[in-house]
Amino acid sequence: MRISRTYLTDNSASRERLRTILGRLAESDFSLQVGHGWTIGATLAHLAFWDRRLLGRLEEWAKDGPQSVRIVPTNFDQVNDGMLREWLLASPRDIVLEVAAAAEAVDGRLESLSPDLAGAIAAVSPRSLDRSLHRGDHLGDIERALEGSHPTR
Repeated sequence: MRISRTYLTDNSASRERLRTILGRLAESDFSLQVGHGWTIGATLAHLAFWDRRLLGRLEEWAKDGPQSVRIVPTNFDQVNDGMLREWLLASPRDIVLEVAAAAEAVDGRLESLSPDLAGAIAAVSPRSLDRSLHRGDHLGDIERALEGSHPTR
């Protein structure tokens, strides 16, 4: 199975949405709250982290073959809670560079998956193929924070 054209299209659209948001952010916007102690900057750093994590898994699965694809149970809340302080401390410049590069890298790797590997991943974790789902949730949070802070935007 090849990765679905829908996934690729949705990933590309979410990457473009990310770029659009990055292009309109002022440095002061990175400290705007999105809720529960998270800022726009931390949310973007979070996106970069999880895209990079998936990229590492894709590389490992590609090296070891489709039979190696399995989902390791992860307590995402624990990881996010543990990383939040680091994400809050990241500089806006570094966040912008990394979130854009991570999205580009993981989407590019997804586009080049072999049909066998794409099928194995789709069987256990279709969300891994569709990065737009994770990005979309958080980009919506960011857009709402920006609208609340700058009602005329």
